[in-house]
Amino acid sequence: MTTITINERTKAGKTLLELAKILSTSNKGVFIDTGFKKPTATNEKSPYNPKFVAMIKSSAKQKTGKVIDTKDIWGSLK
Repeated sequence: MTTITINERTKAGKTLLELAKILSTSNKGVFIDTGFKKPTATNEKSPYNPKFVAMIKSSAKQKTGKVIDTKDIWGSLK
């Protein structure tokens, strides 16, 4: 058994997928399994500090911005 990953958004991927579909309907030796799940980022541990991520997400929800001093970036984030 062989697994082939096809990018369905490209022209070549669409062509190859159509060819595989035609073969799977006419031959018993070809089967298309659409149950393959892509790896998700939720399974991996984030390299970012959780407090920093929470701060960024909360600031994205707010309508107002915050002025940051470019000479003391980390000091102005507190």
